[in-house]
This record gives sequence, C-alpha cells and structure tokens, in this order.
Amino acid sequence: MKVIGVTGGIGSGKSTIAKILCDLGASIIDADKIAREITVKGQLIMEEIVGYFGTSVLDEEGELDRKKLSEIVFADSKKLEVLNCITHKYIADKIKDELNKLEEAKAKIVVLDAPLPVENGFLDVVDESWVVVANRDIRIKRIMERSKISSEEALARIKMQKSDEEYLKIADEVINNDGSVEELEKSIAKLYIQKSLGEIR
Repeated sequence: MKVIGVTGGIGSGKSTIAKILCDLGASIIDADKIAREITVKGQLIMEEIVGYFGTSVLDEEGELDRKKLSEIVFADSKKLEVLNCITHKYIADKIKDELNKLEEAKAKIVVLDAPLPVENGFLDVVDESWVVVANRDIRIKRIMERSKISSEEALARIKMQKSDEEYLKIADEVINNDGSVEELEKSIAKLYIQKSLGEIR
C-alpha cells in the first residue's frame, strides 16, 4: 500500500486534488474531516480545548463554535500553536486507525489530505509528499469564498501558516494549482497513473 500525503497552505487546493484522486480510485483520509468528527460535545478533546480557550468557544448547545475558535486562533499565532498541539495527537491516532483499516482492506493507494504542520509526524505515515502551491491572490479569493471573510482576514490566515518554501522542503512532487480545474485534473491523472503503475510493479 502506498500512502501519498497531499499538503500545502490554506487555499492552495488540497481538497480539490484529493477529490480528483478519489475519482481516480484512491482511498482518501481527510484530516480536516477527522478534526470535525472528533471535536464534538462529550469527547475528551473538547475538555482540553475548553480548558485552554474557555467556554466562549462553545455555542448554546455546548458544541464547538468553529467560527469563533477560528477568529481567536488566526488572530494569535501562539493560540493557533496550542490548538494544533491539542488536536494533533487525536487526529494522528485516528489517521493511524484509518490507515490500518485500509491496509487490511488491501487498498493500493491511499491519499492523506492533511494541512497539518509538517513537523507533527506527517512524514512518519506517508511514503511520499505532494505539496500544492498557488498564487497568493488566488488563495485569498478561494479562502474568502469558502469562509465568507474579508481579503484582510484571508491574508492574515495565510501569514499565520507556514510558507510555501517551508512546505517545499518536504516535497517529492510539487503541484501548481494556479490554472483551471481541467488543467489540474490532467496533471493529477498523469501523476496518479505513474504512481499506480509503480505500485503494481
């Protein structure tokens, strides 16, 4: 089983690439989806989050107010680092469980869609890393449309994360996502075929 890690900065288009790979036949593990699934009322991780950030990050039902938490952590790099430290161990355990299940199911190619900090064990579970990059203005537009925030807020979120240069240090493949979806689909399909043939051999 080959595990391909798809990573890169916010708004670069990681999830779009993961969807293309899923359509091509790869099994997908979505770290963001895992994070949403485990941060619900009653889970141990919620006690840690509330213990540090307080009850202001909860809604009236006691569930995590993701918008409020995002506003807090993207305004303070230290708080973002704390949140990453809290959530990472839970996400990493879940990823390992998913990988074990897929290996038992004899999956050929697994894609880990993970915007996790690269030093937090990402390289330990993948066979190779695909780093997605895109022009900053394009990324800002994508973030604005997705999160319904201003360009200033979108830029602040980009600046709070690692630079492309830092991600590129771990890249086995670099995917430029400045063009159209059609162009992206063609380049990803070509790469996927290469990796699939290599796995079969």
